[in-house]
Amino acid sequence: MKTEISLDIQAQPNDETCGATCLHALYRFYGVENLTLQQLIPEITRLPSGGTLAEVLACHALERGFDATIYTYHLQMFDPSWFASDGEVHDPDNVIFRLREQIKLKRKPDTRLKAATRAFVKFLEMGGQLKLEDLTPRLISRYLSEGVPIITGLSSTFLYRESRELSPANIPDDVRGEPQGHFVMLVGYDSERREVLVADPLDENPPFYTNKYRLDIDRLVNAILLGAFTHDANLLIITPRDTERESSPKRKEAPARPPAKERGTSFAKPKHKPVTKPVTKPAAKPEHAKRARRAAPEPDS
Repeated sequence: MKTEISLDIQAQPNDETCGATCLHALYRFYGVENLTLQQLIPEITRLPSGGTLAEVLACHALERGFDATIYTYHLQMFDPSWFASDGEVHDPDNVIFRLREQIKLKRKPDTRLKAATRAFVKFLEMGGQLKLEDLTPRLISRYLSEGVPIITGLSSTFLYRESRELSPANIPDDVRGEPQGHFVMLVGYDSERREVLVADPLDENPPFYTNKYRLDIDRLVNAILLGAFTHDANLLIITPRDTERESSPKRKEAPARPPAKERGTSFAKPKHKPVTKPVTKPAAKPEHAKRARRAAPEPDS
């Protein structure tokens, strides 16, 4: 089965605006015409190290009335035990608390982790959905087959098979350089050839040299997972607000995974209901023991 979404994407103005350019293309896909790319770029928070984060893009979409879901594969940020057995977060306040505690307790967290924490806290407080699910072709094609484009943060170093770079000037240096992150959009899938259609805001990108190209699904999945090095490794799903979901009764929560032992932290221990044990009478002593006690001589006074 072959799926292709008709979506136009502009070329990003500079090396740091790939995220804003992808978000702008998605807004135009959903019919938002009163916002130009040049207007959008200053509205997207820029990190001190350059670029932005998927959770920042998601917050902007939530503020404009869209729904936003992030599938994360960033284990430096999220512990798998924070998710319920169905891969969702049913207690956002608990995750927010743990994100804040993590920043306080981890040794020398980098500035990007701090910025990501602030953005994810805001994302969850605004009603964003956070999920942890195996990154498979089925997950990706699930949205594409429904006509929903996907923004993904990944490793451009692995995607392009280019040299690592020295920031902030992005100078190629295979020895001193660091892996680089990037945002692209997924707009189609060919299940027979196992290829994804990518819309890339970096127009003259190596080695494809075009803003749309087909990519082997395995290479894409690896590039996404390796995006954890740059605080990426995610899928961002943005759709028009689901009013029916807001008005429907709250669904029953799935059971959460048991939390890991929290030694040496300030986490509050979960409250448990007291367990009442049945009261049992002590076992009767054997009859021969009673007779032996009665037959014992009295001590001399």
